[in-house]
Amino acid sequence: MTDISLRKTIVEQLEFQPDIDAAHIGVVVANGVVTLFGHVGSYAEKVSVERAVKAVNGVRALAEEIQVKPDKRAGIEDDRIASRALSIIQWSCDLPKDAITVVVESGKLTLEGEVDWQYQKNAVERAVRKLTGVVSVQNQLTLRPHPDAADVQNQIERALMRNAEIDARGISVKVAKNVVTLEGKVRFWRERQIAERAAWSVPGVKEVHVHLSFT
Repeated sequence: MTDISLRKTIVEQLEFQPDIDAAHIGVVVANGVVTLFGHVGSYAEKVSVERAVKAVNGVRALAEEIQVKPDKRAGIEDDRIASRALSIIQWSCDLPKDAITVVVESGKLTLEGEVDWQYQKNAVERAVRKLTGVVSVQNQLTLRPHPDAADVQNQIERALMRNAEIDARGISVKVAKNVVTLEGKVRFWRERQIAERAAWSVPGVKEVHVHLSFT
């Protein structure tokens, strides 16, 4: 796929998404590397843009320079954003009380604390990024160690082999002190995402380093 056709596909993908206003988003493509610039109205929309572009076949890398510019008429003070964030976390996420601290400064929301599973960390971020007034989310939640998680490397390799969407033979899995490193080659961005998700799905994994290049 040429850069011109890839750019056309990306623009069509953005215009197709109902939760994205593509009018103020620019797209540049060079050798499969996509650069996005412009602005959107919310942090949730920015995340949707990134997800939509990464799903397009042929995207080898993504440089994202999109700014969040909320409607000034919908401005909300930081303390109200923090209060609403804590409330929505309690309503929508299965977590112990007071497990998470929320810090908000000029609309930039930071999550701090400890959770047991990666899915909880992801769920908390999804819960708060749609709040009005939020311009970015820094997810600094850490995972509590699971000392009885046996043979992490074997579990990840078996998970990769079970997935029909990727060629697990091209991926090497290394584990050291609950830190997973994925090396090798994949064909598409989606394969890279699937491999990373498989690594995070194993209990006890604290970090995943992805060093996968594209064939």
